[in-house]
Amino acid sequence: MRQATNHAQRLITLWIAWMLAMLFHVDLGLMPLFHGQSPEIHSQLPTSALPLLFGAMLGYFLLPLIAVVLISYADTASEPALRWRPWRRLHFWFSIVYSVTNVPHLVADILVPDARADQIVLMAALTVFGLLINVEGWRWWRRDA
Repeated sequence: MRQATNHAQRLITLWIAWMLAMLFHVDLGLMPLFHGQSPEIHSQLPTSALPLLFGAMLGYFLLPLIAVVLISYADTASEPALRWRPWRRLHFWFSIVYSVTNVPHLVADILVPDARADQIVLMAALTVFGLLINVEGWRWWRRDA
């Protein structure tokens, strides 16, 4: 007899894989520092806007961490699953937003004049993880429909 698929466990695994790939993407971007090269990307962003950019980046990484915790609570809650259904719907759309942001980033990494293959491979992996999160998120949301 086949057991029911645990979509929440899959989502947690996929989000953790996505976050690790994101960390490694940033880490690889900084690797030139350890070899006497500059990792600087010439930007048109004024210095005064950097705190806003750093805050946005912090939020972009913290939201999936919060999602992992909420997925775990939703999956193990003793109350009826319908109580968590709005969160499951919100999570699905939240994951779509992340996929929509990953695709342009992947394209930008490909089009950058000094593109690095390692960064492109990691962004492709992030995009695939994101799409898998979308699929599992949809299945998790629609599970009790």
